Formats: sequence, C-alpha cells, structure tokens
Amino acid sequence: MSDERVCVGALAGSFGVQGEVRLKSFCADPEAIASYGPLTTEDGSRSFTVRLTRAIPNGFSARLTGIATKEQADALKGVALYAPRDRLPNLPDDEYYHADLIGMEVRDTGGVLLGIVTAVHNHGASDLLELSRSGQKSALLLPFTRAIVPTVDLALRRIVADPPEGLLE
Repeated sequence: MSDERVCVGALAGSFGVQGEVRLKSFCADPEAIASYGPLTTEDGSRSFTVRLTRAIPNGFSARLTGIATKEQADALKGVALYAPRDRLPNLPDDEYYHADLIGMEVRDTGGVLLGIVTAVHNHGASDLLELSRSGQKSALLLPFTRAIVPTVDLALRRIVADPPEGLLE
C-alpha cells in the first residue's frame, strides 16, 4: 500500500505574476494538502513541495518548489497532484478515498452485477458513483448514500447497492 498514490489536488494555472499557482484541494481538510508532500504529478516525473500562501475563491494560491515565473505556473494548468497513500490520514469505517472505490464491482442486494465503478463525482450535494455497465453505452450514476449503498467491502472489492425504483430503467 505504501507505493500507492492518491490524487489530493489539481493546479489551475498561475495566480499573479510571481510564480504562484492556483491550487484546488480535494482533501477533507483542504489546508492539509500542504502537509502531505512532496506531491507528484500523475506520471511521477515531477515533485513539488507546497506552501499555501492564501485562500482564494475555489482553493488556494500556493508556491511550489521549482516554480518561479508566471509562465512556469501557467504551464501546470490542469496538472493533478498526488500524495503517497501512507502519508494520508486513516479514515473512519464509513468513509473512503475515491481511489479505493474505482474498479470495484457493484452488485444489487440479490447479487446481480450492476457495473464497475469508473469514477466518483461530487457536484455539491453528495458523491455519485459512475458505473460502467456491460452492454450499455451510457454510464449509470448511483447516489453514494448509506440508504442506496449499504455495504462497501474494501477487502473483497465489492459494493452492495439497493438502487431506487426506476434508476436502472
């Protein structure tokens, strides 16, 4: 598990002209992103120590090691930042890292395969599991609530769901 990484944030380009970046944190405690470093790019080719400088709308302005100009900061727009899993806090039993859910089978309460989790989205209200389904062109979005998803078994890599009437039609 120690070699696994979890996406903890993303860069949204420059902030000002002195090499600061706009940083969106995906952490439950957004400011904690600076304590999980150094953070790496998805491919692991670059590594940054993060120092938050101030809160701004939708995130923080931050300084990254090795980034000194606006142009360097702008070049990082859209780059996701990853932290080693072993630096992240342990979660309570009913909370999960999105990375843990990706790839899990989702079955209904009768054992029928509903799909495989391909993404986890949150558009403000609650998390949604995006499921790819065999033989279906469109993905299924399943609300990730205790009522609809009563069981998540990380050890068996299986989720049991009780989707509301009409969701699968």
